[in-house]
Order: sequence, then C-alpha cells, then structure tokens
Amino acid sequence: MIKNICFQIILLIVSFSSIKANIIILNGLTHNYNIEAGKVYKGKISVENAGNRTQNVKFFLQDFTYSADGSSVYSSPNTNEKTNTNWIKLNTNLISLKAKEKAEIFYEITVPTNAPDPGSYWSVIIAEPVEEIKPTNDKMGVNITSVVRYAIQVITDLRSEDAKPDLKFEGVKIDKDEGKRILKVAIANIGNLYCKPVTSIDIYDKKSGQKMGAFSSQAMGLLPQTSKSFHIDLSKIPAAKYNAVLIATDENENAFALNLELEVKDD
Repeated sequence: MIKNICFQIILLIVSFSSIKANIIILNGLTHNYNIEAGKVYKGKISVENAGNRTQNVKFFLQDFTYSADGSSVYSSPNTNEKTNTNWIKLNTNLISLKAKEKAEIFYEITVPTNAPDPGSYWSVIIAEPVEEIKPTNDKMGVNITSVVRYAIQVITDLRSEDAKPDLKFEGVKIDKDEGKRILKVAIANIGNLYCKPVTSIDIYDKKSGQKMGAFSSQAMGLLPQTSKSFHIDLSKIPAAKYNAVLIATDENENAFALNLELEVKDD
C-alpha cells in the first residue's frame, strides 16, 4: 500500500512537456572541406526559427563518432585523436532569433602549418535551443522538457590525394523491418579518409547460376575508424539459398567485394 502511494505521488509531482523542432538548419548537416596546411577556410551555418516565438540558440563544438549498432558518441573536444576542434573558431556562441527569422553563424578553420598526417579530421558544431526557466505556482513538481539538438559535421580532408578509405565488411544479416525483408550490412572504414559508399548485392541462383537480381543501399558518409549499417531491401527475392557478391563502392569508384552464401527464409 505504501509503495502504491509513493508511486502516485511521483506521478503527481513530475510533469512532462515537449518542444517542437522549431529551429531548422538550412544548409545541411555535413560540411566537407579539402584543406592544406597553414591555410584558413571560412564556412557558415544558416539557421531559421520556424516557430511563433523568440528562440535563443547556443552553439558549441564536440567530438563525435558512431558505429554500426546505431550508437553515436558525443564527447568533449580533443577526446578524438582525429579531432579538428582546435582549428575551428565560431563568431558567436549564442544568438536570439525572433519568430520566422533567419540568421547565419560564421566559422573559420585555421589549419596549422605543422599539420598532422594526411586524412580526414572532424568534429561537430552543436546547435541547441535554450529554453528560459520560468517558475510557476500553478502546480507542484518538476517540469521535464525535451530539446531537439542539431549536430553539424565539419569534416576536413588534409592532403586527400595521399589518403584513402579502406572498407571492411563486419557483418551481414537479414531482418524484417516494417514488413520488408532487409539485408543489413555492417561496414567499417578502417582507412584514414572520409567517403560516401553505396553497398550493392548481386544475387545468383545456387543451382543454375542464373542472376536473380541486383539491389543497392543508399549512399552514406563513413568517417575513418567508424562503422555503419547499410540497408538493402530484398523483399522481391523468393525464399531460397543463393550465392551472392556484396560490393561497397565509394564516390571515387574504389570497390570492395565479398563473396557469400545467402539464405533467404520465408517470413
């Protein structure tokens, strides 16, 4: 009985509110630069307040990485050995946007003269709405607010002609997602250069060798020492065992292939 009373009290004192994603980034969430040592590059973030009231937005740098299991890690600057946070300077850390107002945040990338090894270096600029804390006597308790944050990747490729991606297949499985049969291919970039690969699969009848079809994923960016899961819809392939060739191709036509046996089961 006491436990039930305590639980009811907790429900009464905690209230939830959510904030719509009124802040919009207009010029993309990935900014990519080919850079040289000792030079300065300028960029900007175009932002709009699509809401009906004034909104404050703060901007700050973080390091960032991700893996094929869907997890993303945001950490303090300089925790990633491939960070470029020390190279980036924002012209402001806080702006106030009136309803329907647009603004531009400028930043500079100053590449050190004693730049490190060739390859990709990156970080993210976080854009986060700042909500005013307004105490109220209307009801007791804690008001929990959800805030939508944007992470704008700033990727700098240093002497990219001397660096390259190196794609490795880490896992292949078939799952059912939203009524579709999806081939999920985990791919890691163990090289030192950012790329945007597409994963495709050619499927052949195991007995006759006849080609049953070719299917592809969407292109996705892949930073060095990270991994992602590339999804290919195989709903049109009948249940059976097949031979297949899995190919990951980046935007420079570098190809990485894997032969495999594929078993497609009935739903």
